[in-house]
Amino acid sequence: MEKIYLDRNENNYGPAPKCLEIVQNATRDLFYQYSTDYKRGMKSILSGRLSEEFNIPEKRILLGYGAEDLLKQVVQSHLGKGEKLLVPDHSWWYYKEIANEVNGINIEYPLVEGKDSYHYDIEKLIDIYKSEKPDIAFISSPNNPTGNSIEPNDLLRVLDELKDCTVVLDEAYWLSSDNKLAANLVNKYPNLIIIRTFSKLYALAGIRIGYALVGENLNLLTKLSNRYLGYNRISQRIAIAALDSAEYYKDVANKMAEDRKLYFDEFNKFSGFKAYKSDANFVLVKMPKESMTPLNDFLKQRGIIIKFMNEELLNSHMRISLGTQEQNRVVIENVKEFLSVGIN
Repeated sequence: MEKIYLDRNENNYGPAPKCLEIVQNATRDLFYQYSTDYKRGMKSILSGRLSEEFNIPEKRILLGYGAEDLLKQVVQSHLGKGEKLLVPDHSWWYYKEIANEVNGINIEYPLVEGKDSYHYDIEKLIDIYKSEKPDIAFISSPNNPTGNSIEPNDLLRVLDELKDCTVVLDEAYWLSSDNKLAANLVNKYPNLIIIRTFSKLYALAGIRIGYALVGENLNLLTKLSNRYLGYNRISQRIAIAALDSAEYYKDVANKMAEDRKLYFDEFNKFSGFKAYKSDANFVLVKMPKESMTPLNDFLKQRGIIIKFMNEELLNSHMRISLGTQEQNRVVIENVKEFLSVGIN
């Protein structure tokens, strides 16, 4: 039985065909020769391409080993012992861990559960910022695991208020093709870093490549993170092939949007279940706590692996990564079967 893995927020559609062609046609020089892009005054072909995409100087484009690596670089460059990192209370555990690694202090601000989605409590965020005076603030949009984004007007207000600290906008789960807003933001706010990855929408988690758009005042980060011999030459070419495959990924994003709505509509029909609207490649579902283990066992027996949450704030929830449309319908049908036979 082939298992369906929907617990790691991967993109089961896989990368665009052009990405696979890069691997199939890789030449020997990509392995044994260093990049010579520095002779053209740039770090790499990918940072040069992204500079064109966003219309910002190439020196303010950083490449990393996925978004994970870039987040760590920011913290290690800008957070010292006893200094404060402001993070959402519902967020990826890794945020807090990287602050702990440098003996920093984690300060949380709330995300609030609404009628059909979570949302940022902007007033509370700003109040905490003013009282705690953090050195770095993380904003995740869309946020993992709640799936909500920060509204554009709210983001502008936050960035206007948080002028005295480094602000990281983590857009790893960004699924849009519009780069104009990101470019405008990072040009307007010199203390802002926007981090994205090729892991989610582009289905390239295995090649581990992400990028950051860096505000002009963050010279320490750009200095410490600079790669003078460039980045992995094959990974860069695969990433560029993904950027060249806009129609393929637009189709994938449209299918994900359809299935986010499908999960939202179907799970909210089930007694005791509450699905939340999401802008990411996953959905969060609240459910009766006593049904979590039986449902988990039921699905595993059928080769379906999803994430059942066991965290302080989310301990009666499951997070379902979006699979292919066929896989998502298999999940829904199996949950219906579980509920119909009343397993407990």
